[in-house]
Amino acid sequence: MVHSFASEAVAPSELRQLLEELYQGRGLSFYSNGQTIQMGSQDIWIVCRGVVLLSTLFPNGDEVLLGLASPSMPFGLPLTSIYSYHATALSDVDLMRLSVAEIEQSPTLSRSLWQHQSRRLRQTEAMLALVGHRRVKERLCQLLSLLKQEIGQPVAEGTRISVKLTHQNLANAIGTTRVTVTRLLGQLREEGWLSIDRNRYIILH
Repeated sequence: MVHSFASEAVAPSELRQLLEELYQGRGLSFYSNGQTIQMGSQDIWIVCRGVVLLSTLFPNGDEVLLGLASPSMPFGLPLTSIYSYHATALSDVDLMRLSVAEIEQSPTLSRSLWQHQSRRLRQTEAMLALVGHRRVKERLCQLLSLLKQEIGQPVAEGTRISVKLTHQNLANAIGTTRVTVTRLLGQLREEGWLSIDRNRYIILH
């Protein structure tokens, strides 16, 4: 069963207000869809708008999806021990950059960010658990259900995944090939489990 973690942390609006109060006048960094986000060794990025895809590369060039950072979630090199760690804008995003020292000096900010970081780590664990399903179709359905909980938007037909994940993105997340994902998405459309709108967003029914 897919579990939603959104209600277990400080509300995104509360964290945004806290950031605005603590760092008035600080500008945001904008990245357009598909851009790689540069990360310094002491930088913590906070997502203010949009979704960031976090991934790692294996020596053979295969990419593995580690998670998605949505509004109020932090990410950055100080928060991981993975050597090849990449962040890519999955939509147009606005980010606030803080240093580790700044966060350590504010107990309130540290506590709020830790709650959102915990939510993202639980999301990543849920994605890793998908591998336990033997059938690839089950893994894909569970992944889409997780995305529905994390970044879904209600629409008339059901719930729309708010970012355009490529078939390769989905394949990387569940350990299969792009061709297999394309075939399974076609099956799920025929079964009425999902549809694709005119802007190429996935809608789950």
